[in-house]
Amino acid sequence: MEKIVKTFPGVKALDDVDLEVYKGEVLALVGENGAGKTTLMEILNPHPAPTGFYQQESGKIYFEGREIKLRGPLDAQNVGISFIHQHFNLAPNLSVCENILLGREPRKGGILGIIDKKKMKETAADYLSKLGVKFSADTPTGDLGVAQKQMVEIAKALSVYAKLLIMDEPTAPLTDNEVDKLFAIVNKLKKEGITFIFVTHKLNEVFKMCDRVVVLRDGKNAGSIETKEATEETITQMMVGRDLKMFPERKTNIGGKIFEVKNLTREGLIENVSFEVKKGEILGLYGLVGAGRTETMRAIFGLDQLDKGEIYIDGEKVSIKSPADAINKGIGFVPEDRQSQGLVPLMSIKENITLPVLDRISKSKVIKGEEEKRIVGKYIDELKISPGEPDSAVKGLSGGNQQKVVLAKWLASCPKILILDEPTRGIDVGAKAEIHFRISLLALQGLGVIIVSSELPEIIKMSDRILVMAEGKITGEFLSEEATEEKIIGCAVMEN
Repeated sequence: MEKIVKTFPGVKALDDVDLEVYKGEVLALVGENGAGKTTLMEILNPHPAPTGFYQQESGKIYFEGREIKLRGPLDAQNVGISFIHQHFNLAPNLSVCENILLGREPRKGGILGIIDKKKMKETAADYLSKLGVKFSADTPTGDLGVAQKQMVEIAKALSVYAKLLIMDEPTAPLTDNEVDKLFAIVNKLKKEGITFIFVTHKLNEVFKMCDRVVVLRDGKNAGSIETKEATEETITQMMVGRDLKMFPERKTNIGGKIFEVKNLTREGLIENVSFEVKKGEILGLYGLVGAGRTETMRAIFGLDQLDKGEIYIDGEKVSIKSPADAINKGIGFVPEDRQSQGLVPLMSIKENITLPVLDRISKSKVIKGEEEKRIVGKYIDELKISPGEPDSAVKGLSGGNQQKVVLAKWLASCPKILILDEPTRGIDVGAKAEIHFRISLLALQGLGVIIVSSELPEIIKMSDRILVMAEGKITGEFLSEEATEEKIIGCAVMEN
C-alpha cells in the first residue's frame, strides 16, 4: 500500500500511509486506538460504509507486483485477501460446512443444480483437518466456542485460497491455551506460504508470533522494526511518541479490613470461596477460563444468587440480592464486557456516567443540571476522556475511552470497594497506562480494589496481594513481592 489517504468529516484518518508485507511473513500492525489501523485494513479488504465501500481517496495498492483496484470485498477475495474480524462474520444457525462454503456450495448438475451436501461436508472437513480441529463439519456453528469459531473463519479463508490473511485482535477472546493453538496453526500456514497481518494491542504476543512490526500514530507511519530488534519500550514509544511507563511506581497506604467474604458457594461454579480486602489494598485475582473468577465477582455484586456464603463490609454482615443492593452498600463493578454489560452505547457520555447516581442528582424525578454537569465534568477531566464533550455518544468512542466512561460511572457512585474485571482488555497501551495509574491512585485514596485479569504482568505489577482460582476454588495466595508467573500458573492448573 503506497501513500494511502482517507478522510472522514473533520478527521484525516490516514495521511500518506505506506505498508508492505512479504510472502510468508507474520506482520504486526499496532498503534493506539484511533491511529488508523482498522481503517487501513478495511481499505485493503473493503468494508461496507453508508456511501458504498471504504476506498482510499489517493494512493495505490499492489498485490504480487501488480496494481489492484479494490471496490468491494469480492475484489479482495478474488486476488487472495481475506479479513477475519474480531467479531466473527458467521451465521450461527448454519452448520460449519455451510458457513465455510456459503455462496460457493458444490452443486450437482451445474450452477443451477441442487447442493451436493455430501461433497460440501467432505470439502469443509478437508480444510478443518488442515487446521487439526476435532469438531465435525456438520456441527451447528452456534454450538461452538469462540476459539472453534475462529478456526471456522480461518477454514473459510483457506477455502477461497487466501494468500494474505488479516486478523483483527485475534487473541482478544481466547484463553492462553487457545492462543498457543492459534499460534501453532499460524506457524503451520506460514510455512505453506500464507501471509498474515495481525492487528493487535497485545505487545507480548507480537514478540511470540510476529516477524516485523509496523506502527501507526495519528494516521501516519511511525516506523517499522524487526521484532528481534525491538522491545516493548521501543514499540510503545513509537506508538505514543513519548516514553510511557505501563505500570506506575506503587505507593501503598494499606489500612484495616474493609471487605470480607466467607464460604461463597454457587453449585457447579464456585465452592467455599473466602477472602478479605483491606482499605487501600489492590487484590489481584487470577485463573484460567472456567476457574470461577468472574462468577465470584458477579455473585458479590448481586448479579447471580449464591447457594450459601456471607459478605461483610466494614465488619458488618450485609445482604446483597441485586446490583442495587451492592451499589447501596458501596460496591462498584466494572464488568469484563464493557459493550454489552458496562455501557448503554446509544446514550451519551453524560448519561452513562450518571446512571448509578440518578437518585442522588435528582429531585422529584427531575435531574439537577448543575450537579450533573459538575460530576460529569470532574470525571471527564480526571480520566482524560476524549472527546470531552458530555453529549457525545459512547458508541463512537475508542475502546480505551469507553473503558474510562465505565470507570467514571462507578467512581461517581463513591464506592468503598471497586471490582474491576479485565480492566484493560482490548485497549491501547496509552489508555492502559492511564487506567493503571488511576487504579493505583484510587487505592492510595483508600478504596479496596479487586482486579480480575488474565494478563499475568498486570496481576503481578498492579497487586499488593494475589489470589489464584481453579475449578471454582482458591488454590493459591501470594504477596506481590513473592509472586512469579510460574508459581501463579502452577496454582491455576493444579488438579483438586
